[in-house]
Amino acid sequence: MRKLLRMESPQITVNPPHRIPLIINGDDFGYSSAVNRAILQAHQEGILTSTSLMVNERAADEAVQLAKATPSLAVGLHLVLVLGRATLPITQIPHLADADGNFTNSPFVAGVTYFFSPAARRELKREMRAQFEKFAATGLPFSHVDGHTHLHMHPVIFDELIKLCEEFKVRRLRVVKGEMRLSLRLDRSQLPIKLVNGIVFNLLARRCEKKLRGRGFMVPENVYGLLQTGNLNEEYLLSLIPQMARTSCEIYAHPLAPDAEAWNARENPRGTLELQALLSPRVREVIQQTGFQITTYQHLP
Repeated sequence: MRKLLRMESPQITVNPPHRIPLIINGDDFGYSSAVNRAILQAHQEGILTSTSLMVNERAADEAVQLAKATPSLAVGLHLVLVLGRATLPITQIPHLADADGNFTNSPFVAGVTYFFSPAARRELKREMRAQFEKFAATGLPFSHVDGHTHLHMHPVIFDELIKLCEEFKVRRLRVVKGEMRLSLRLDRSQLPIKLVNGIVFNLLARRCEKKLRGRGFMVPENVYGLLQTGNLNEEYLLSLIPQMARTSCEIYAHPLAPDAEAWNARENPRGTLELQALLSPRVREVIQQTGFQITTYQHLP
């Protein structure tokens, strides 16, 4: 892996008076070396404070070593139950993964299967536990838990997720809402897809928040990125941040290093623009001007 220069990491504080906590998270840590490099650079040179680890992907071991060498970077579990690799062998989860150990690439198919198949639900519990255990075995402290494509908010998955979080003493979760009004005011491209995603995740979020009441969990009150996934560029952030709710917030991104392999660049064609946004001095300045303080899940009030 190309050696990264050591730079000053973003200043992370425990919510000073009159400042609003803002988590900047990079998803898919461990997916590839190019993703790992981008996340580390965005943390060391930019505004990224936190990341979410895919424990089974090709560069997961490398990501763990980078995280251990960078203790200022908060790391959570990116639970993968679609569009990724399983922890358990196929003999233990025949209803979840194919012969190569891969989950389906369709969130819709995964969601329907997990809802209607008792066999899949039994296997799902074992696989979720295996991913929690694999993360714990790294020795990294759990910062938080979220999910790939936010499938962790699926009713069947979320109910089991709460139990595992309590068992592993993780009390910080991402609950995504469809920030439709603000997002569509800034960018109305792909309008039908955004409307569907916004409505679906608003409904899911209500259920998730109800399930969490009285159980001591902390979640950011607003999460931004759902309707702009894959195109969270500098100009968008400069417009978004001044208009965000003045409550605890998370912005999540999918940065990619410019020297990514061709397959990785095809999958995430605007990932380098997201990296540039996280490195932007203009974005850092607007965060400071609008009263936010970049922080991590551990420092949510």
